[in-house]
Amino acid sequence: MNELVVILIGLALIFDFLNGVHDSSNIVATIISSRSLSPRWALGFTAIAEFCGPFLFGVAVARTIGSEIVPPGLMTFPILTSALTGAIIWNLLTWYLGVPSSSSHALIGGLIGATTAGVGFHVIHLSGLTKVLISLFLSPILGLVAGFIFTRLVYWLSRSATIKINVFFKRVQVITGMALALSHGANDAQKTMGLITLGLFVNGTISSFTVPVWVILISALAIALGTVSGGWRLIKTLGAGFFRIRPVHGFCTQVTAAGVILGAALFGGPVSTTQVVSSTIMGVGAAERVNKVRWHLAGNILAAWLITIPLSGLMAAGVLQILRIFGI
Repeated sequence: MNELVVILIGLALIFDFLNGVHDSSNIVATIISSRSLSPRWALGFTAIAEFCGPFLFGVAVARTIGSEIVPPGLMTFPILTSALTGAIIWNLLTWYLGVPSSSSHALIGGLIGATTAGVGFHVIHLSGLTKVLISLFLSPILGLVAGFIFTRLVYWLSRSATIKINVFFKRVQVITGMALALSHGANDAQKTMGLITLGLFVNGTISSFTVPVWVILISALAIALGTVSGGWRLIKTLGAGFFRIRPVHGFCTQVTAAGVILGAALFGGPVSTTQVVSSTIMGVGAAERVNKVRWHLAGNILAAWLITIPLSGLMAAGVLQILRIFGI
């Protein structure tokens, strides 16, 4: 394994770690805000569940990222390195600003931008790109609608319950939160696996696009460590920014978001956990009262979603040009 592969793996794991930091808030925000668990415990059990996710639900998303968007035979290390660097820069910028943008969008944007600058847009598999874009943009809509419907159903089923039902919702959030963390690990960690495996294929280390077990292991570990580190600014935005979250809201959000994310992972569709959880929170809040949700905050996040792919793509293209200047 040469030094270029080592550099690529290092960048991929940095991205994976930052993905965990960036998206930890999506998993634990509702648990913490509803006071079901303390931040320390919430982040701890979430990290364990995220580590287990990729081992339990396969690597369909990794194959989508690594082989269905760009032709593996045309990839080079400068292109892959630029794609990851562009995504990392965008993640660091939005993390610093406390904006819950999408790590998935940043990675896809970086991959498209670097490939376009390095080889040309014509080599990108439009069928694979369409599959990815449909997954990314349809999943938050599903989260919003499903969150609204599921919350209305829960309210109807518990219409005769006493206030003590909050105790049930608090306790069951440990289980539903774990399901959400498993789904996140099963989907998001696989994006890093896909790029590392693609790099190994380009290098000739592996002869076909098959994700090695050790790649699954290090990718799962990196996102789990990032989750433990936490993203406190984003936890505040997601946990308290939209509306005051109670245990029933946390329960409904986790069940609905986990279903959407895990379903996408099983079918190989990469989705943004940030998008799904944020839109689900809005759907859950709107199910109780539409004006309960602070929609202006949602508008700010939507704006970040729309600019992530083009800007991260431009950053990745810029990094590739810099590498070329230095003869890399």
